[in-house]
Parts: sequence; C-alpha cells; structure tokens
Amino acid sequence: MSVLILKNISSEGPGTLGDFLLQKGIPHTIADLASEPVPSGDGFDSLVMMGGPMSVNDENEYPYLTAEMRLAEQFMNTGKRVFGVCLGAQLMAKAMGARVYAGSEKEIGWYDIELKETGLKDPLMARLAPEGRHCKVFQWHGETFDIPAGAERLAGSDLYPNQAFRYGGLAYAFQFHIEVGRQMIIDWMKNEPVDLEKIARETEAYYADYAARALSFYKAFFPAG
Repeated sequence: MSVLILKNISSEGPGTLGDFLLQKGIPHTIADLASEPVPSGDGFDSLVMMGGPMSVNDENEYPYLTAEMRLAEQFMNTGKRVFGVCLGAQLMAKAMGARVYAGSEKEIGWYDIELKETGLKDPLMARLAPEGRHCKVFQWHGETFDIPAGAERLAGSDLYPNQAFRYGGLAYAFQFHIEVGRQMIIDWMKNEPVDLEKIARETEAYYADYAARALSFYKAFFPAG
C-alpha cells in the first residue's frame, strides 16, 4: 500500500492520520499544494485530501483545486481508496457532480452528528459511534455539499444534513475533522471568533474517546494497519 496525502494549506496536515501511517510503517507521501503541483497519482493506491479555508468553488484563485478534483475522480472511478476531510470531502462531492455551497451558519467546535441507517450498517462508519447512533465530532466549516449520485449518505447533523458519504466501497467523505490532535484544535481556534476556553474544556472532555474512534476507523480503512 502507498498513500498520497494532499494538503490544501500548509497548516492543515494529516494529524493523527499521519501519526497512524508512521506507526504502522505504511508508505505515504505528503504534497503541500500551496507550494507544489498536484502529483499524478501514479504508484499510489490510496488518496487522502485534507481541509482548507478556501471554497471548492474558488478554482480561479486556487487553480490546483481543479487538478485535485480530477485526481479524486480518477481514484474513485477506478475503485481506489479515497478519504476526504472537510474541504477534501467537498472536493470529492464536486468531483462527482454534486453541488457545494454555503451553509446556513458555521459549525466551529464540538458538535453531535447522527449516523443514518446506512452509516450504522457500514462497517467502517459504525466505528465512529460504537455505542449508538450519535457521536461527538470536531467541526470547522461554513460550506456543505449535496450527496453525489450513486453515493450513500452516512451521517448528518441539525445544521448540516450531509456530514458523511461513501462512494462505492472504498471512498469516504467526512465533513468533520477526524484527524485533529489536541494542540491542532487550540492552534486552529486561536484566530476564530469562538469561546476558546469552552472549546478547550470540551476538548479535554471529548478528545481521548474521539482519538480512539478515529484510530479504529484508520485501522479499518487502511487494511495494512
């Protein structure tokens, strides 16, 4: 297995997902698209796309988004493993012809999502809510997406009905940030109009369980792990 990780902005790296790949000795390459071109994808059987503050619709300002979506489409159409987080999930949706647009308000911080029946039955998605239908996740976004034709909606929230989908058997898109580390959360939130003390308290309360659920997902998504 060889994993290609695409960073849309230098500050949003693979976090705990990258830690997992290192610990398991799974070969991976990280491309920072803020300073280098989108790789061809040759020689990789898995594609991971991280978040970023831009919109997928800002292709004129960030031309690499177009190439990134083409690569995602190529991987998904050939049945390769694809995982998108936040902006990465929106790129997957748009690459498959779905609409990406502004939500009614931003989700920033710890929120509940609800797994749909398809999510509960999905052997990977169910790992994020092992004790029931609802689970806490960390959010940082203001846009959302429609579910692409041929994909299955796995989870939703009160503000954003489309929080996760699966396309085929190996492509998963999560609106929320499963990859965050404790310090990443604090660093990200320093310049956001949020109650940082509240987020720090909630992170202390929720993070250990969240990281364990993320690890469980990684182990299932990357079979070599």
